[in-house]
Amino acid sequence: MPGLTKEQLDAKVAGRTVAKDFLECAKSHGSLVALREMVGEDDWREYTFDDVAAKVATTAGGLRSLGVGPGDRVVLMMRNIPAFHWVDLAVLFLGATPVSIYNSSSSDQVEYLVSHCGAKVAVLENSDFVDRFSPVRAKLDRLESIVVLDPAAAGGDVLGPDVLEGEALDLEAEAQTGSPDDLATIIYTSGTTGSPKGVMISNYNICWVLESGLESYGWTREDIAGKRVVSYLPMAHIAERVVSHYTAMVCAEEVTCCPETGLLAQYLGAVKPHIVFGVPRVWEKVYGRLNGMLSADPDNAAKFNAAIEEAIPLREKMTFETATDEEVARYEEIDAENFALVRALLGLDECEMAITGAAPIPAQMLTWFRAIGIPLAEVYGMSENTGPMTFERLRVKPGTVGRAMPGSEVTIFPDGEVCCRGGHVFVGYLNDPEKTAETIDEDGWLHSGDIGEIDEDGYLRIVDRKKELIITAGGKNLSPANLEAALKSVTLIGQAAVIGDNRPFVSALVVIDSEVAPGWAAQKGIEFTTLEEFAELPEVIEAINAEVEESMSGFNNAERVKKVKILTEEWMPDSDLLTPTSKLKRRGVNARFAAEIESIYS
Repeated sequence: MPGLTKEQLDAKVAGRTVAKDFLECAKSHGSLVALREMVGEDDWREYTFDDVAAKVATTAGGLRSLGVGPGDRVVLMMRNIPAFHWVDLAVLFLGATPVSIYNSSSSDQVEYLVSHCGAKVAVLENSDFVDRFSPVRAKLDRLESIVVLDPAAAGGDVLGPDVLEGEALDLEAEAQTGSPDDLATIIYTSGTTGSPKGVMISNYNICWVLESGLESYGWTREDIAGKRVVSYLPMAHIAERVVSHYTAMVCAEEVTCCPETGLLAQYLGAVKPHIVFGVPRVWEKVYGRLNGMLSADPDNAAKFNAAIEEAIPLREKMTFETATDEEVARYEEIDAENFALVRALLGLDECEMAITGAAPIPAQMLTWFRAIGIPLAEVYGMSENTGPMTFERLRVKPGTVGRAMPGSEVTIFPDGEVCCRGGHVFVGYLNDPEKTAETIDEDGWLHSGDIGEIDEDGYLRIVDRKKELIITAGGKNLSPANLEAALKSVTLIGQAAVIGDNRPFVSALVVIDSEVAPGWAAQKGIEFTTLEEFAELPEVIEAINAEVEESMSGFNNAERVKKVKILTEEWMPDSDLLTPTSKLKRRGVNARFAAEIESIYS
């Protein structure tokens, strides 16, 4: 990875803001397609960078007519649609701060978030989101205006979209309003425990992390211009903002907006993206779907799995450039015969960079994807460091999360905690100096709350998720996330939650992978009518227990999952069980399945 220093990166981004960088991008790439959305069943509407700049200018004029100016906050609540991008940018051009909130936010959460950030204006997509604001509107004393993009949802004190079609502002002049130290956004933590915290991220942070990212990828801005990406994760999440908003608007990516996560497979096939970011659950579902299809034909499955076994060591040698010409040729032969068609079916045949992050992924699963030619690499970081803390795109070591981002430092403190320092470290928590001081020490080190190790090559391995440690009745501290990653390597398990706090032994709730089950059953000659029936079959229970035991072989006896409770209903994002990015809400899991958990220990 390039050895740029923080000072060199600081020099590159001196004086820059997201608004200024967008203008430079639009000047250089005005005719390139910036945004796409599906209209009807098969048609696409496209917006060039010139189109987006024009939208930004009129939207900024409209927001100014509502009184938005330097230092103000504007709340955004909308799905992955083109308007998000120009509304967000328009707010920045006025010297104000856009604040995205999760679309799953309840009325009570809306009240907390809008009040906490002191928003002056809210821009909402449709009536669904207006309905979240209406019950608490009277309590939002500082919110002066609500604008909805759907004209049918306007009425009363909710303004229609025409208010945003103001007199076009001179973006060149407006870009001088903001400074690198101004907030580019506030990211609210997803709130797995306690109230969400407002992570303040500056223009400097964004510009710095984009420059560091390009160095990490080995790409220039010209290299990335025109590369395709599908935007589908919540824009309230730092990863989606960096990958498909800031990078797109500054480096001229082509973004296809996918408004519903469930449509991702369809969009991948239609778009054939060059860059794909997914939380582990996205990759697990791809893995499960493909293996489910394969398992329906035992001969094909055996042939494919044999090809993977042969490909794994070849791919590893190619990764670290130690493969002979003959080994490269053999891999290419295996790939052409077995994997190329699979990648095309998945819509990943033109993928140049695939990223997994936000939670651990089993190392063997990452190895599997790389073996079939999908260049998957794991990123580690948090909202507080503007997304990526460590990453390695090319020389990937499964089981690690890469090396420090160029220009930054990553170290392990004496207590084992992973800490970082660099231009990506956030400004602080909004209205919470005490928590800020707990997270960023006096020497500028950001404390992650995770325990890790760094190997001789600088690769970070996360050992424990300190923030989620479980303490058993015997006093053993253990990391549930690492155990859950191992459990999800079991053929029939799609999701898992480890239980063990103040318990005599460690157990887990596991959810049958509904996409794998039919093929697995067909291969075994098993018939069933419902997933509930399938989960109760003795041969299914026996198979899961055997693989669970095998998956625990890398853990000591006190850590190992001893018993599992098999469930059948998939846990969905934006629920009491999972955050919008599919992180477990452990309190919600414990509450929903209290009876099932007690049955394990009875």
